[in-house]
Amino acid sequence: MATSEGIMQYFCGISPYRLGTRTYISNYDSSVFSKSYRTCILNRGLRCVQVVQCSSVQKVKFRYGGLSGGLYEIATRCRSRSSIFCCESAESVKGSASVDGNGTWYADNAKNLHPINSLVNGSNTIEDVQQLRGEKENTVSGRNLVSAETEITARDKITVDPIEEEAWELLRESVVNYCGSPVGTIAANDPTSSDALNYDQVFIRDFIPSAMAFLLKGEYDIVRNFLLHTLQLQSWEKTMDCHSPGQGLMPASFKVRTVPLDGDDFATEEILDPDFGEAAIGRVAPVDSGLWWIILLRAYGKCSGDLSLQERVDVQTGIKMILRLCLADGFDMFPTLLVTDGSCMIDRRMGIHGHPLEIQALFYSALRCSREMLAPEDGSADLIRALNNRLVALAFHIREYYWVDMKKLNEIYRYKTEEYSYDAVNKFNIYPDQISPWLVEWMPGKGGYLIGNLQPAHMDFRFFSLGNLWSVVSGLATKDQSHAILDLIEAKWADLVADMPLKICYPALEGQEWQIITGCDPKNTPWSYHNAGSWPTLLWQLTVACIKMNRPEIAVKAVHIAEKRLSQDKWPEYYDTKRARFIGKQARLFQTWSIAGYLVAKLLLANPNAAQMLISAEDSELVNAFSCIIGANPRRKRGQKSLKKTFIV
Repeated sequence: MATSEGIMQYFCGISPYRLGTRTYISNYDSSVFSKSYRTCILNRGLRCVQVVQCSSVQKVKFRYGGLSGGLYEIATRCRSRSSIFCCESAESVKGSASVDGNGTWYADNAKNLHPINSLVNGSNTIEDVQQLRGEKENTVSGRNLVSAETEITARDKITVDPIEEEAWELLRESVVNYCGSPVGTIAANDPTSSDALNYDQVFIRDFIPSAMAFLLKGEYDIVRNFLLHTLQLQSWEKTMDCHSPGQGLMPASFKVRTVPLDGDDFATEEILDPDFGEAAIGRVAPVDSGLWWIILLRAYGKCSGDLSLQERVDVQTGIKMILRLCLADGFDMFPTLLVTDGSCMIDRRMGIHGHPLEIQALFYSALRCSREMLAPEDGSADLIRALNNRLVALAFHIREYYWVDMKKLNEIYRYKTEEYSYDAVNKFNIYPDQISPWLVEWMPGKGGYLIGNLQPAHMDFRFFSLGNLWSVVSGLATKDQSHAILDLIEAKWADLVADMPLKICYPALEGQEWQIITGCDPKNTPWSYHNAGSWPTLLWQLTVACIKMNRPEIAVKAVHIAEKRLSQDKWPEYYDTKRARFIGKQARLFQTWSIAGYLVAKLLLANPNAAQMLISAEDSELVNAFSCIIGANPRRKRGQKSLKKTFIV
């Protein structure tokens, strides 16, 4: 009995606590402990759990009381390249654990959804315990827990990848605190730059890979804080030249400022100062911020098991405000979002105004995520109906009209123009002369991709990496199209990856075309920055797409290339030249999302199951809707033309 009490003191944090001897408790006999002890475990016992990502696992039995005084608990030690620390507050534990009538708690949600579940859920059944009892004399009989661990640690030293270790240190140094709690990471922490501009702010799109890294590490608080604080900024007063954008807009970034309190020169307070585009270069509001926020909210719930956040009334309201802003009726006939230039990752003038693929892929992904998270209630019925209708129309539109491969390119080459009527084949009046000579030579026989933009009489045939990769991740592209996109990346590896992954787009705008489209932008010169520069942060999107299509070897190859230079080059924002041989001429060093993108890629390749928090599988309802989308609209039916003449009045 004294031994049992000692164990409970250990779990409740009363007894001395030795680093490196923590264990993960996923099951126990509720009849052994009193209700008060069980409450102590629920509130305090899982505050900090050390988990080691393993390549091989050795099970070691430690002496704990209970179950007739025998050995019943299993601790695992692993040889690995890095350690993962999962720190949860009591509130987080309550969100992922349930308590039955007898006071017994279960971490079922965390067990099923935690990305590193397979590494910590070793043998923990009663049968395994009974088997261990018979083997205890041959293992650590007569030795205490500390001596057993010391012996194993000396024998099986844990090695840490120095590049990953450096990346984690830099990522943690970039964390921003607000009122004593972490709320995000700054865009860059470049000691060589005297002018910070807005790189010292927390950007929503830039924080996404940082958030994924922290989720995979089991550090959920910073992501939860970020989601809630950016939600509070959603309803912030925002104007430019006396004009306010639509309700539901999320800021591009925010900064924590310390200001003096009114009437007291010695007292200060911290405030969040958001930027909705009114202070940004070009004064463009970010369309992608709200879409990324929804995607991150779903990933947080999937990874942490804490679904209470997305069920909150204010969070549900935030989702609806973003959806209403995106689904609002306008003048456009297309289901795609109509946006201005610079409204996404490419936030400068690059000729992507209209219906850029990146926004459509994020829009589709956000719609899929919202449908999972929206609470079914009377007030949401119309919104969910509009959401479902838009999903079907958007998926059909992108798959049908944005896709190009050698077969489709040959069809466009033979298009007839000036077609009128509902039966027109060339619906957007595309002129075949738009097909550039570079595309004729560049398109491989195997593979294809989704073009960058589609408007009346205009197809932007450039390959945009993020839009194509996220179309794979979100399920916007079909299974065959997804494989074809990866086939194209492999076939054009020298152009899209070369010495540093990954080209943001291909090819670059050059000559007079660059002058007209970019306005002679000195930062977007050919093969630099957004004009076909190479961005290491795109590694993590490439990795998720490859894992979904069960082709991780592509991502592994790209990560190995990046590892040769990223740390040596001090983690730059982007690279220049066709083969990405030079650090970008205006690239910031120690760019946070370059660091985080590399870490997420490494963590996902080590544990591919964790990618499920971002992946959306093929929707059977959408597939069924596609089969009848033509017949659903009488105007789209094809058949024998009527001989009766009609006149338009």
